[in-house]
Amino acid sequence: MKRVRFAPSPTGPLHIGGLRTALFNYLYAKKNQGVFVLRIEDTDQKRSVKESENYIHQCLEWCNLTPDEDPIKGGDFGPYRQSERRDIYQKHIQLLIESGNAYYAFDTGEELSVARTKSEQETGGFKYNAVNRKQFKNSLSVDREELTALMDQGEYVIRLKVEANQNVVVQDLIRGMVTINSNELEDKILMKKDGMPTYHFANVVDDYLMKISTVIRGEEWLPSLPIHQLIYEAFGWESPDFMHLPLILNPGGKGKLSKRDGDKNGYPVFPIQWGESEGYMEKGFIAEAHINYISQLGWSPKSEKEIMSLPEMIASFSVEDLQKGGARFDYEKAKWINQQHLAELNSRSILDRYPTCFIAVEKRYGDKTENVLELVKERIVLLEDIPSLLECFHKHPTTYDEKSMKRITKNNVKKIATVIKKGVEVMEQKPLKEYFSEQASELNIGMGAFMQILRVAMVGSLSGPNLLPMVALIGKDVTLDRLERLINIT
Repeated sequence: MKRVRFAPSPTGPLHIGGLRTALFNYLYAKKNQGVFVLRIEDTDQKRSVKESENYIHQCLEWCNLTPDEDPIKGGDFGPYRQSERRDIYQKHIQLLIESGNAYYAFDTGEELSVARTKSEQETGGFKYNAVNRKQFKNSLSVDREELTALMDQGEYVIRLKVEANQNVVVQDLIRGMVTINSNELEDKILMKKDGMPTYHFANVVDDYLMKISTVIRGEEWLPSLPIHQLIYEAFGWESPDFMHLPLILNPGGKGKLSKRDGDKNGYPVFPIQWGESEGYMEKGFIAEAHINYISQLGWSPKSEKEIMSLPEMIASFSVEDLQKGGARFDYEKAKWINQQHLAELNSRSILDRYPTCFIAVEKRYGDKTENVLELVKERIVLLEDIPSLLECFHKHPTTYDEKSMKRITKNNVKKIATVIKKGVEVMEQKPLKEYFSEQASELNIGMGAFMQILRVAMVGSLSGPNLLPMVALIGKDVTLDRLERLINIT
């Protein structure tokens, strides 16, 4: 059974990079008929925010990435919040101490700071490891009597004992073999002074006990991989498979995509709104388009199909198609994909899912609102575009585009508009297209002039919905009124 987990820390909003990690875990699980677990890694109690956990659930729900096991619905391997697993961590840290793979360290922050400053001045770096651990105050360097006294004070951390000069070899399914000498590693803290585990320890213990078969996480955790491997080995456990996803880069391609980039360039970096920061949902993206786009940041499916539903992504997903290099974020591409998804939805579906976008139009057109939407659907890029695209169906143009006016005034606008009015008055008997063709031939004027003048009268510019069906929907009286308005200003 393939079991994967998405394990965010609830210290703030979920970035779209985190959502992509959740998505790839979900795709991998479903492709392999496996299980997708949501685990909340809230061991950092000072930074944890209750609203953040709720936000994570809301984001996954919006994107239809439903966990099979999580803190709310539970499962066979809970609790699924690390803050509720303290007894489990205490039990397992004792196993490492008893086996000699972990030890107590009593150094104060001030003492470590002095040592770090001195080492950086002398060697350019500082590591607390086999080379210097006997120089510090820990259970490996003090006698039994002093150890008892220090333990009674209760001010200690527990560190992993990393043996010197050992090659640590780990396989990453995306990046291949990762090898590092243990002399380059620190004796990482496994348990903090407050009795809470660090990320490294809780992560390994939970992944093992929850039977996680494959760890899919961001590239930023790759440097921690050798330490995690050593913790698995210290317990005598077999490690899971690992995949470290590439970074999502800012549009300039230099550096990780950040909120600052979004604020500067006018696009969101969160799936849904967080505080005053607008999310993709509020910006007018639909969930299926949003995850379709972020799936392309680091994944190139062999089909090369760009517009995919979630089931299609599941069917196409393959580890071999994941990239090593960073993926540059492209907001315009994200909007284009949203436009394609909206165009594929039938109008009834859009009306049912986003009814607030159509309030003004429904008041006037009632059960014909769906017909109105059909005329603008392919031009919708974001949901927030819908009200402005539909405005021409229930409001007269208040301004006329300057370039469009210059173009139509190359002809006698009043004369042609008057001819058009006559055609509109009898359009129930004779189709406008046929009438325009006859008049264009008779007046020796291109038929395009009729269409352009009518379009400017109807929408105020030379771009807009399919014109003749629009006129049919709006009706004769409103069309004549708009033509008269145009005549009056030319």
